[in-house]
Amino acid sequence: MKKFQIFFLIAALAVILFTQYKLVMPFVYKVVASDIFLVDSKDKADQLPISNKLTGLAFAHCNNLIKKTLGDDGVSASFPAKPINSWSMGNYRYIINGEVNITDVNNVTNTKKYACRISYKNGENEEGADNFDNWDIEGLSGITH
Repeated sequence: MKKFQIFFLIAALAVILFTQYKLVMPFVYKVVASDIFLVDSKDKADQLPISNKLTGLAFAHCNNLIKKTLGDDGVSASFPAKPINSWSMGNYRYIINGEVNITDVNNVTNTKKYACRISYKNGENEEGADNFDNWDIEGLSGITH
């Protein structure tokens, strides 16, 4: 039996490779080529920074979250009128890159840059865009308190 152990090992590897090559990978290629992961949306992703009504509201909602994150410990935050950059990731998801001036209780002001990933839940219906409940903040980085 010990003589055949290496033979069984090689045969098992050959069966695994054959199954992977002939069954699994063709199925994976069909799934990838299908429209199963396609999201049809009027909001298209763009590699270049954009500025529109929804990015402005996303910026305002991110700023409100930062104010809540900093709390009421005598710390104040002020924001510029516009973000540094904002990008559309498509399907009403945005990345906002901005700055915040944080003044602590000793009147020391620090300027910090942040990135906020946010998505609008209502899609093409922009009527509720002012309401923070219609947005999901998926991540915020650069702000620590």
